[in-house]
Amino acid sequence: MSCLANKRILLGISGGIAAYKSADLVRRLKDRGAEVRVVMTAGAQEFIRPLTFQALSGNPVHSDLLDPAAEAAMGHIELAKWAELILIAPASAQVLAKLAAGMADDLLSTLCLASEAPLALAPAMNQAMWRHPATAANVQTLQSRAALIWGPAEGSQACGDVGPGRMLEPEAIVAEAESLWQCGTDLQGRHFVITAGPTRESLDPVRYLTNHSSGKMGFALAAAAQRAGAEVTLIAGPVTLPTPASVKRIDVVDARQMQEAAERAADLCDVFIAAAAVADFRPEQVAQEKIKKTTGNDHDTLTLVKNPDIVAAIAARRERRPFTVGFAAETEKVLEHAAGKLARKKLDMIIANDVSEADSGFNSEHNRVTVIDPNGRTELPPSLKTTLAKQLIGMIAERAFPQ
Repeated sequence: MSCLANKRILLGISGGIAAYKSADLVRRLKDRGAEVRVVMTAGAQEFIRPLTFQALSGNPVHSDLLDPAAEAAMGHIELAKWAELILIAPASAQVLAKLAAGMADDLLSTLCLASEAPLALAPAMNQAMWRHPATAANVQTLQSRAALIWGPAEGSQACGDVGPGRMLEPEAIVAEAESLWQCGTDLQGRHFVITAGPTRESLDPVRYLTNHSSGKMGFALAAAAQRAGAEVTLIAGPVTLPTPASVKRIDVVDARQMQEAAERAADLCDVFIAAAAVADFRPEQVAQEKIKKTTGNDHDTLTLVKNPDIVAAIAARRERRPFTVGFAAETEKVLEHAAGKLARKKLDMIIANDVSEADSGFNSEHNRVTVIDPNGRTELPPSLKTTLAKQLIGMIAERAFPQ
């Protein structure tokens, strides 16, 4: 049974071309057993008609704040009390601004103020609008009030631009909604420490060595563990991702800072997941001033030294050793290299993925992984990282805390 079975979801639809995806979103929510009621703004009705959502949801569509017929049956206060989740998809820049300002000038914004249900927003707008400081400030304000921001994704947009601003695909939004309710995994009383993102190893005051890790997989794991009831400490390299709700975040820059934070946090944790892409090497010497090009010198030599192997050090503990999970981001002989790391570093589990594939791995919303432990290998189908995170946390819980 889906975690969404019998859940009451109020779906708000605002104006934007992404409103066409909301029809599929209603269908997918209904397929998982959710009861869905739809509220549309005036702008949304310019892109798609209410009759579509009435047919898909099986319920009348609401749009007018002062509709006498609605007030006689289920008015805005009744709708606000009915909802167990308010999900706005797409959430336009205008909706984000209105909610951040606390406005209540239409049915959707009034419901958001009148309801005590969690509020989730799936932004959709032009990439320049998403990047605008005003939108960033509105998002930050909403997150400070515990609103959940799901997305946006990056890619081609209807206006022809390319960049962040696409509404997440319906399957991704459904996965996020499912993860709000604990279902099948109860980690109450457990403490997870998760590393995420890249590290930066300075060459001089303006340059550094790093990699393409976005941190998305580690952040998704942190969110999934927290939603399953665990206390979560997230040690993050330099990324621009929002902190998952109720997760303690420690920001670091280089590998030695991450090692220090990990050693401290691991003293009290039950599970340690090393999802970060830690730089294997760092410059032996860091220049105090910017390194200059000199005339006639077309070559230079950079001497590198090994960085600490954080996950191996945690796994090698004799006291206070947590269940230790590593990641193997490889470009060839993926399973062979991952199995070698599992044995060499004495890990309890390793998660292997091929980062050379264009549609998975670094910077992608999707991933495909194989879980390897002493009992064998389990290949998981290609999925969104949020979906995979929930599956992986469940698998880790089964092995770390057998019944």
